[in-house]
Amino acid sequence: ERREYYIREYADFIYYSPRYYDDISEYRHVTLPKEISQFLPQNTLLSEDEWRSLGVIQSQGWEHYLIHSPEPHILLFKRERDYQLK
Repeated sequence: ERREYYIREYADFIYYSPRYYDDISEYRHVTLPKEISQFLPQNTLLSEDEWRSLGVIQSQGWEHYLIHSPEPHILLFKRERDYQLK
């Protein structure tokens, strides 16, 4: 299928930001190439299964928590600050 083809071909072009923090949470953003972002549902936060199905690879505990309307191809994630220590 076309979707799987684009995800396979463009997964290496997914950009993962460095992590950044506040007192409570850890954050990062993931930028999808346009060839993959065309498959994003509009105005919908993604479940872990959904963002993983788009080729996003990251450790457990991340939540897609915000849609920045001008740039929906940038997925904003957060998780508890010390998640990996638990």
